Amino acid sequence: MAEEKKPVKKAAPKKEAAPKAPKAPKAPKAEKPAPKAEKPVKAKKEKPAKEVKAEPVKPTVTEATAFSRDVRITPRKVRLVADLVRGKDVKDALVILAGCNRIARDPVEKIIRSAAANATNNFGMDKNLLYVASIQVSDGLKIKRYIPRAKGSASPIIKRNANIRVTVKERK
Repeated sequence: MAEEKKPVKKAAPKKEAAPKAPKAPKAPKAEKPAPKAEKPVKAKKEKPAKEVKAEPVKPTVTEATAFSRDVRITPRKVRLVADLVRGKDVKDALVILAGCNRIARDPVEKIIRSAAANATNNFGMDKNLLYVASIQVSDGLKIKRYIPRAKGSASPIIKRNANIRVTVKERK
């Protein structure tokens, strides 16, 4: 076989770079032309004023509540104390609780004070006119444990918690 000859490309001769001339400083920008005379403003047609909608007046708040969850006393014991103060003025209720000798006295007193503070601080009610409108005690979480008994058996122990909700209102 005969060898084929491939055409060879010749490289172009390199040109010598001409020395760069220093850049001429830029000419300062021409100032903006003076603004043209303002066009006369056309008289706009006045639209009738839109009726301003009066915002609805918020009703005044007449009651304040406080809620305590999972108080570590059985609801039955708390209900006995709650029945003593239901419907009483807040001051009278606190005096009754001060003389009460029950374990549930402290959490009930604390939640009544909290509801009264909510009423005076958040809603601006008069603390002298407040009364306990409602006090509700319900079951909270139940903690379940077991105690060993005879012959390898076990008996359940249910430790009950109470939820207390107090609503105070202002007498008129």
